[in-house]
Amino acid sequence: MAIVAKKIQKIKADSIQELKEMLGAAPDFVFADYRGMTVEKITTLRRQLRAKKATFKVVKNNFARIAFEQLEAPDISEYLKGPTAIAVAPSDSNEIAKMLFAFVKDEPHLQIKGALIGRTIYNAKQIEAFSKLPGRLELISMLMSVMNGPARNLAAALNDINGRLVRTVKAIADKKAEG
Repeated sequence: MAIVAKKIQKIKADSIQELKEMLGAAPDFVFADYRGMTVEKITTLRRQLRAKKATFKVVKNNFARIAFEQLEAPDISEYLKGPTAIAVAPSDSNEIAKMLFAFVKDEPHLQIKGALIGRTIYNAKQIEAFSKLPGRLELISMLMSVMNGPARNLAAALNDINGRLVRTVKAIADKKAEG
C-alpha cells in the first residue's frame, strides 16, 4: 500500500495523473532495474522499443504504486523497489519481452524484475519463459499455414486430374502413331 500524504503537491499530483494516463492506455507492463546502464544504452533500448510502439519509462516507485492502485491493478509493489523502469506494451507484450531479453544479452546491467500482463503478475523466470513462446504474429502465420494446407492439397489434386488426362491422351496418341 502506498503512503499517501493528506495534501499532495500539485506538481506531484500532475505527475501521478500523467503516469496513470500512460499506464491506463496499455494492458501490459514489464518492470526492469536499469541500474548501471548508460544514457546511450537506455536511449538505444527506447529507440528499439519505440519501433514496436512501446515505451520505456523510468518512474518514481511511489508515483507508479499510486497510479497502479488508482487503475485498480493487482499489487505489483514487490517490483517497485530500487531503480525501476517500466516497458509499456500497448499491443504485443510477447514481442516486447523478447526485445528486452535480447537486449539483456548485450547489456547485463538491465535486469528484468517481472511483468504485469493483463491482470496476471509474472516473476522474472515466468516472463522469460513467456518471451520464448511464439508471438502473436507467429501464431497467426502458423494457424494460416495449417488452415491453408488442405486447400493447397485439394488444388494440387484437382490439377493432377487434368494433367493425368492430358498424359493419357498423349500416350494413346503416341501408341496410335507407332502402330
